[in-house]
Amino acid sequence: MRRYCFGVDLGGTTVKLGLFDLDGDIVDKWEIPTVLDNAGTKILPDIARSILQKMDARGMDREDVLGVGIGAPGPVDSEGTIYGAVNLGWGTFNLKKELQSFLNMPVEGGNDANVAALGEMWQGGARGYKDIVLVTLGTGVGGGVVVGGKMLPGAVGAAGEIGHMHVEDRETERCNCGNYGCLEQYVSATGVVRLARRKLAADERPSVMRRDGLSAKDVWDAVKADDPLALEVAEDFGWYLGKALAGVASVVNPETFVIGGGVSKAGGILLDYTQKYFRQYAFSACRGTLFTLARLGNDAGIYGAARMVLD
Repeated sequence: MRRYCFGVDLGGTTVKLGLFDLDGDIVDKWEIPTVLDNAGTKILPDIARSILQKMDARGMDREDVLGVGIGAPGPVDSEGTIYGAVNLGWGTFNLKKELQSFLNMPVEGGNDANVAALGEMWQGGARGYKDIVLVTLGTGVGGGVVVGGKMLPGAVGAAGEIGHMHVEDRETERCNCGNYGCLEQYVSATGVVRLARRKLAADERPSVMRRDGLSAKDVWDAVKADDPLALEVAEDFGWYLGKALAGVASVVNPETFVIGGGVSKAGGILLDYTQKYFRQYAFSACRGTLFTLARLGNDAGIYGAARMVLD
């Protein structure tokens, strides 16, 4: 009998779902809207309904399904309890047990970034490794930690919040988390633009970055074009991220860092600047840590969610 598992990546706008066989091959994937009405009370019933409808359409019984994994945008501990998800209107409750009650089949739950890290380890940029750290550079900065092939959630599911490591004492602008000088303020998409605008304001040299609507892509394109100010921005970026990851390596000692998110589309040049400063600051035993780019893109979450069921 062929058996399957489902992976669910719960986001603030859409829910991504995937049906996998037990070898990790994706059989089907689809999306449904995330309905935020009434403090998100419809979200889990909608997910359960969509999964059961997919099973019915494919002629599948519950015996054919090993289980369902779900990654959610909030701290989730090892027991499946989510400690609030602001974007969804959720408070604290056991995500695993709640979804299980709608489906009547096994469910595993985790924080979305940790789950994505598990996906990259299983079928993505870190395939073949068991100790990895995923760093996602998007509108914000997220992270996920996998040790010995298992997610590291932490006591209340907050492990891997790399973006909110304090890296700058002189910062006067507040981070979205309420603190000052977080890594996210310098290496996210908005952070890269912040670094560039500050550089442009302090230096009158000509630059292709002097334009309206400057984006992180524009900055990295300018780096690739050897724009002098952009090259200095890249050095600053590398210093912040490389130094921060050197600290992470001293604690977790991963085999590889996997860099994902929209900013990572800059490619190898981004890794070059990061590794330069990582090697400078890393503990000697950790300097050989590898760096690679994520490969699964927006599917990392559903892959990782499915993988949770198989562990």
